Amino acid sequence: MTGLRPGRNDNMPSDSAMIAFFLFPGTKLLDVTGPLQVFADARPGYRVALTSASGGRIVTDTGVALETVPLAAAGPIDTLIVSGGEAARGAAADPVLQVALAQAVPGVRRLGSVCVGAFILAAGGWLSGRRAVTHWEYCDRLAAGWPEVRVEPDAIFTEDRGVWTSAGVTAGIDMALAMVEQDRGRAEALRLARDMVLYLKRPGGQRQFSQPLRQQMAARDGRFEGLTGWIADHLAADLSVPALAARAGMSERSFARLFRQVTGLPPARYVEEARVEAAAEALARGEVTRKQAVAAFGFGQEERMRRAFHRCKGVAPSAWQERFGTKP
Repeated sequence: MTGLRPGRNDNMPSDSAMIAFFLFPGTKLLDVTGPLQVFADARPGYRVALTSASGGRIVTDTGVALETVPLAAAGPIDTLIVSGGEAARGAAADPVLQVALAQAVPGVRRLGSVCVGAFILAAGGWLSGRRAVTHWEYCDRLAAGWPEVRVEPDAIFTEDRGVWTSAGVTAGIDMALAMVEQDRGRAEALRLARDMVLYLKRPGGQRQFSQPLRQQMAARDGRFEGLTGWIADHLAADLSVPALAARAGMSERSFARLFRQVTGLPPARYVEEARVEAAAEALARGEVTRKQAVAAFGFGQEERMRRAFHRCKGVAPSAWQERFGTKP
């Protein structure tokens, strides 16, 4: 289905345009209710429908059941949004679901997905040749399964020729606000963001919410387990490749090659992410000032820490502390 796109190309919806959410068993409840609230509160309002391939009760991941109508019976749809959740990866292979989508999408103006719902769009061919994003934990798997999709792992949401995708869970709200801004203008989107106590455009990408040290768990044979633990306890020490290779009792070249093979990261990048993660936690808890963090976590210079935060978190230390922290 490479090259498919939503069928209608008119630029603006009517005041009563239909926003249809497409659900499947096990869908994540917040992936539906978060964006749904945005559209329900917009002025002028949208019409909203909860749909599924065959209609009926859909039990979400929380156990809460939502009543849906068959997608084919929802009437004229302006915007069709596929919900997400871990169950989306299995639902992507459901032929009944894909047939329902294939019949509906040509009649919509705008198509979107929340979180892991991107896998459903990818399986149907709707993301081929397009930029897309999903939850940070699944970006690599989306890229590996559909190499024709241009995955942008740090994006909060993407839009490419009428097809929208969003990152993890609450990013569906960001996407919905952007859709309202497109339809109703910036003033209305700002009003909604203020009412919901949200950013209209969230600073930084989804890297700031990921777990950048998860690579250290990939070592199946335990190699470097002692070294990575030592690194975590000595972040202010000399953690250069020569120093770490000497501690590991290896040549620098062999150490760098094997460390990357085992952890998934070059030593320098691993150390940088370890320092940023520890500093971010300390700043969030109010244990240190930004100036203290420079020395405590081995950055050496404040500018070096700022650049490291931007690489690993997508935001400056000051923005991180303002958003997640308390003053010491």
